[in-house]
Amino acid sequence: MIDPELLQRHGLTSDEYERIVRFLGREPNLTELGIFSVMWSEHCSYKSSRVHLKTLPTEGPQVLQGPGENAGAIDIGDGLAAVFKIESHNHPSFIEPYQGAATGVGGIIRDIFTMGARPIALLNSLRFGPLDAPATRRLLEGVVAGIAGYGNSIGIPTVGGEIAFEPSYAGNPLVNVFCLGVAKASEIIKGVASGAGNSVYYVGAKTGRDGIHGATMASAEFDEKSAEKRPAVQVGDPFMEKLLLEACLEVMQTDALVGIQDMGAAGLTCSTTEMGSRGGAGVEIDVALVPQRESGMTPYEIMLSESQERMLLVVKRGREAEVERIFDKWDLHAVRIGAVTTDGQLRVKERGIVVGEIPNRALTDEAPVYRRPMGEPEYLRDVQRLDLDALLRDGVKAVANDPNAALLALLASPTIASKKWIYRQYDHMVRTNTINLPGHGAGVVRIKGTGRALAMSVDGNGRYCYLDPYRGAMLAVAEASRNVACAGARPLGATNCLNFGNPERPAIMWQFAKAVEGIGAACRALGVPITGGNVSLYNETDGSAIYPTPTIGVVGLLEHADRVVSGRFKETGDVIVLLGPEAAGEIGGSEYLKVVHGAVRGAPPALDLDAERALQSLLVALADERLIRSAHDCSDGGIAVAVAECCFETNGMGAELSLDAVQAARDARINTAAALFGESATRVLISVEPDQLTAVLERATAARVQARVAGNTGGNRLRISVGGAAAIDLAIGEAELAWSTAIDRHFVRRVA
Repeated sequence: MIDPELLQRHGLTSDEYERIVRFLGREPNLTELGIFSVMWSEHCSYKSSRVHLKTLPTEGPQVLQGPGENAGAIDIGDGLAAVFKIESHNHPSFIEPYQGAATGVGGIIRDIFTMGARPIALLNSLRFGPLDAPATRRLLEGVVAGIAGYGNSIGIPTVGGEIAFEPSYAGNPLVNVFCLGVAKASEIIKGVASGAGNSVYYVGAKTGRDGIHGATMASAEFDEKSAEKRPAVQVGDPFMEKLLLEACLEVMQTDALVGIQDMGAAGLTCSTTEMGSRGGAGVEIDVALVPQRESGMTPYEIMLSESQERMLLVVKRGREAEVERIFDKWDLHAVRIGAVTTDGQLRVKERGIVVGEIPNRALTDEAPVYRRPMGEPEYLRDVQRLDLDALLRDGVKAVANDPNAALLALLASPTIASKKWIYRQYDHMVRTNTINLPGHGAGVVRIKGTGRALAMSVDGNGRYCYLDPYRGAMLAVAEASRNVACAGARPLGATNCLNFGNPERPAIMWQFAKAVEGIGAACRALGVPITGGNVSLYNETDGSAIYPTPTIGVVGLLEHADRVVSGRFKETGDVIVLLGPEAAGEIGGSEYLKVVHGAVRGAPPALDLDAERALQSLLVALADERLIRSAHDCSDGGIAVAVAECCFETNGMGAELSLDAVQAARDARINTAAALFGESATRVLISVEPDQLTAVLERATAARVQARVAGNTGGNRLRISVGGAAAIDLAIGEAELAWSTAIDRHFVRRVA
């Protein structure tokens, strides 16, 4: 009997249930109810976000595939396409960190090779609570081990990423995983079912009871009973996935496929309905034919299981034996479980008896779409007010009076500090394509068989979006694109992972809508269309939401792989040039304000998108002409942290820098801090050989980008003056020690 309690367990409202009854013309049975529940979940249907996502720019001359498929694709020349996407696995990673993160990696890899592309690189964007909390350390260890365990085993390098630590993520960590692959542009495969009578094949691992209702779990908040959801977390096998990857890519070379789809969220249900809907066809399957690793599984369990390493294929009639031989060669199951029909229905049978029959469109295109109520959060106007002079009135930490101490504190902040403890667990050199190492800027991998390379970066700042979601989202797009340009690559396309709280709360929905507006504005201005992505809502625990966190991944093309630029200084005696405007004293929402003053307040930095685009174009041109040795953008911690990081891992090379004074407050100490640690956007530090300086300055002038000589590399100390007065004077060794050990020291006993 279907009662309110059963509907609640399935995440369906009474109105949605009435809609189901109207579609079917009758009451659904339990299997059908389960199918509707996962397909109409927020995770699969995007019912709260779809109206806003439609406003994003998704087209451009370089776009081969935009949103709506398993991944996006852009033209990179020579008949090749870059295929990429970012996805979240937040909820599973909180419940079971290792498997949650591992299966997140496995899922995004399948999205890429499903399109006919060979995956060549991974990135990740992670968020956790404060690192000094034992729960955070347990989550971080598990997530990092899961990412490493899966990516390393399957042989795909993790070439970079980002991580931040904030109290708002303590009860709801974020695990966003990005994957990039390369395919022939003319051979991209779609997730479509068409051609009446064509065979529907199940390939890969057997189906178990793991992951049942994983999509529904990812569409609800957490509470004190969250641990009970552990069975809804999938279990991954990277070695099985490696076989599946190679077998699928081999089958794709035969022209025997009509379409292919990963069985990810909502498992067999999602793959059958989405493929049928895209092709305007029906799909009929018999669940008794599905390979099962557990006895007594019901149609409900088989349809909703999210067991990993499984794919659904539509094979051309008469080519079945050919496909079966290939999967047999790779020692994988390839079982014909049904066929494509013309009636547009998802028809589920068990030993020939119909146990479920639903119109495909009712599960996909005609799923509910909501325009949720929106309202500006009550906290916003208060936290946007920032009295800089008040920062030094009462209870000031000693560190606030000493720029040297403030810089050391920032370098030791886990969000800024070296992430080597994390990325040394990843194999970043497997496949031998990596040409920019983790921690040195954007990830860069060569495109084998060509002289070119692809650069990629993932970025986001939840604090900025908490203070102003529109501007914070724009800044995330700008930073990801800027990091790609700093490597010398021209940004071509973007993907997003939108992590927010409960959309049924007007304040959260307002944050989401404003962030999408900001992403759209920045992507249009910078010429980086959105090719796809993911929305992760209900990131809350006991009613407390995370910071609104849109994560942006940008991919760019480097025409000459041997001209890649990294973020580290190269030679003593080089000239340091600051591209972009001088600091405007913007410390609202900054890491400095949080670390030194314990405050999250103010307005995020302003952003001039025209100036940003000019700066990025200039960086690409300078790299192409081999006029710069290094490039490092100024973001978390401002210019002082940026120049310090340029000096690290260079055998102790120092630098001397001169900055203009700023007038942000009445107190001189705040003004000095604003010049050093302010996070004004659209600024990059480059290092230049002395005899190339004139050419660099001329090109900057022609591009209408501000440029000034700021200092020189050399010595073994970091010295920075502000307005002619000495402000920072630290031994590079001391600064690098604070930076390099900040995360390691939390795990020293484990490492030892």
